[in-house]
Amino acid sequence: MKAQILNITGKKAKEIETNLFEEPIREDIICKIAEAEKLKQPHSSKYRAGMNRSASGNVTHRRHSWKSDRGRGLSRVPRKIFWRRGTQFSWQGAIIPSVKGGRRAHPPKGHVNLKKINKKEMKKALLSALTYTSSINEIKKKYASLKNEKVEINLPIILEDKSLGLNTKDFFKFLEKILGNLYNVAIQKKAIRAGKGTRRGRKYKKNAGILFIIGKNNKKKIKGIEIINSDNLLVSDLASNGARLTIFTEEAVNDLERLINKPVSNKTSREKKSSLSGKSDISKKSKEKKK
Repeated sequence: MKAQILNITGKKAKEIETNLFEEPIREDIICKIAEAEKLKQPHSSKYRAGMNRSASGNVTHRRHSWKSDRGRGLSRVPRKIFWRRGTQFSWQGAIIPSVKGGRRAHPPKGHVNLKKINKKEMKKALLSALTYTSSINEIKKKYASLKNEKVEINLPIILEDKSLGLNTKDFFKFLEKILGNLYNVAIQKKAIRAGKGTRRGRKYKKNAGILFIIGKNNKKKIKGIEIINSDNLLVSDLASNGARLTIFTEEAVNDLERLINKPVSNKTSREKKSSLSGKSDISKKSKEKKK
């Protein structure tokens, strides 16, 4: 398809041919990959938790034996010794799950089962997500405030690389000019959450805002806009819970075309660092994103 490149004044500079936005939209595959890309934090108890004491083997279970529990009305559980006076002992149950201070019965083991994704399926999902973000009807479904708005804009939005040289104030003016009534949902707004969630580690809530995809060798930081390099792009960035409003730089489009058109078979271990490399890369990219 033909796509317009906008210059820093918001006018059409040129047109390019690209096949990034021609894949049919497959929401089922997009949802599957977005779910697999979620960061799953491994949880486990501390090593030897509840076991760091001497209890097993302290008590014998034979009659007429020193340090025996026979005839004392005691159950057969491992016991730690608090004090001894001759043949008299002060014991307390330890180690096993049914006693106070013992280990947990079946704690989490500290490993995460990652979902395996086929390389061709990953490629199809990424292309489908790119097409998803170029549909104005799908974008209006995600942003509730646009439901009854009449939006007239050509998608996808691709900017010249010169736009990265604009300072924050000029860049916001530039966005307002090219987005029109979409500008209200483009800037992320942070607010304090209502209710008891403020005391449970989720004090603030933030809207999705716009996603700005730049080339893998570019650097840009703007408060209120999420910026991602093309080589760190995930399906969940583009289409998590609906199609996200997205803009690209010309270099980012070229990077994505090279990435998509690269063969996905017979890769070396060094080449498996792209977003099409399947299961192991999903975990790595998700962790980098959360950092």
